[in-house]
Amino acid sequence: MNLNNKVAVVTGGASGLGRAAAQALVERGATVVIFDMNAAAGETAVQELGASKARFMKLDVSSGANVEAAFAQIVSDLGRVDVCVNCAGIGIAVKTISREGIPHDLDLYRKVIEVNLIGTFNIARCAAAAMARNTPDEKSEKGVIVNTASIAAFDGQMGQVAYSSTKGGIVGMTLPMARDLASEGIRVNTIAPGVMATPLMMGMPQNVQDAIVSNIPFPKRLGDPAEFAQLVVHIAENSYLNGETIRLDGGVRMQPR
Repeated sequence: MNLNNKVAVVTGGASGLGRAAAQALVERGATVVIFDMNAAAGETAVQELGASKARFMKLDVSSGANVEAAFAQIVSDLGRVDVCVNCAGIGIAVKTISREGIPHDLDLYRKVIEVNLIGTFNIARCAAAAMARNTPDEKSEKGVIVNTASIAAFDGQMGQVAYSSTKGGIVGMTLPMARDLASEGIRVNTIAPGVMATPLMMGMPQNVQDAIVSNIPFPKRLGDPAEFAQLVVHIAENSYLNGETIRLDGGVRMQPR
């Protein structure tokens, strides 16, 4: 897909991996609509990206009615949706039972599922419905969806049972969703990032960062959000890439803790 003059939706686009993806898409000529719960960061992102190329909408990705309304507004205002990048998500560190034998809080587990897994599907289903209205391009494409999982989908560590469940679910939905949407000319792929240099990770003590980096084969450093964004752009532009989950992790395989 040629990204020039296309319309892209990026969830979690006000910071971290989503912000990097929004930047890369704008640089390739797309107009980006950022969905995020952080209004201040969202407005700052629009200012930095340029008001003519970016918009912000405060949105809870797990809300069916609100997401449907948001996509209807985008189609009304901009005429189309061509690319969807799902980066919104939350993470917690809670074991199945605590040292005292107390079970994992079920409402907390449910919240992570609602935001990460249901939120990803909610956005994807509405993006697909909007993309299906597009006229196919010269390669018969109408749109592309890029979801974000994590290496935790495969190498979940202690305390990541909720987070890993959601990311495994995103991996699991990738191929069937791609198959569902094939007849509409819509591709679906997933990126499973490793340990990236996001604000959350960079805020950790240096000794914690060093311990994580020591297990990464090569390159021996945290991943750059710009590298995630580079892969987003490649997936969008490579029309033969479909139904795939791609690890972006420097070859690391996480230890139990």
